[in-house]
Amino acid sequence: MGALRGRHFRPFVEHSDGTQTLYFSVYDVQSQMRTDRPDDLMLPYTRLMMGFLLFVPSPRHIAMVGLGGGSMAKFCHRHLPEARITVVEINPYVIALRDDFQVPRDNHRFQVRLQDAAVYVRSHAAGHDVLLVDGFTGAGLPANLCSAAFYHRCFQMLAPGGTMVVNLHSHHDEFVLHLLRLRDAFHGQVMTVMDDVFGNVIAFAIKGFAARPLLANLRTCAETLPPDAWRQLKASFSSLRRSGSWSGQGGP
Repeated sequence: MGALRGRHFRPFVEHSDGTQTLYFSVYDVQSQMRTDRPDDLMLPYTRLMMGFLLFVPSPRHIAMVGLGGGSMAKFCHRHLPEARITVVEINPYVIALRDDFQVPRDNHRFQVRLQDAAVYVRSHAAGHDVLLVDGFTGAGLPANLCSAAFYHRCFQMLAPGGTMVVNLHSHHDEFVLHLLRLRDAFHGQVMTVMDDVFGNVIAFAIKGFAARPLLANLRTCAETLPPDAWRQLKASFSSLRRSGSWSGQGGP
């Protein structure tokens, strides 16, 4: 397992056959990148998490919890040029690898912050359109990123119609509890879909009801996303629309 200094794991990078992979341990793949196409989404669960576009097709402000190798951050920076992106990462060793994974430099619409995500959500008022939470560390899912208080605060920081996307794992001992907390915070408006490759369960929590049905937004994404982005996302988006399961009433 990666060396632990203080309370942060030091990740390591493996290079193989034109890809590089970020690990916290030999069992924990955090991120993967093709060196010739660094902005592509290689891991299936990241393509599912981008399904927030089926609820918020034109986000203005996206916040991400967890940088990893920057897969979703790079994808959004490249393909959603109108969006402002804030990435919150607590581990300085992860941020130190941003150049290795070709994460963009900070600028007027892209920023990586060294901060506890629980502090970030407490200190921001409503206004974010999207919040992506992929906060696994070398020790698993931090308790403060799956508490009832955290989920309620996330609900408060989203704009009306905003979407929170959470990467959970079906094999986690408290998976059901985490999902129940999320449903409670978002008044039951939660859709889940499973990535069959790694057992990730992606939960989409909506503040209020989605303004348009998923099929209409699927067509919008097909028409407005750059062709390269749509090529990567279309299969996952179609699967999400077909197999996503709503826990509340009134979902699209």
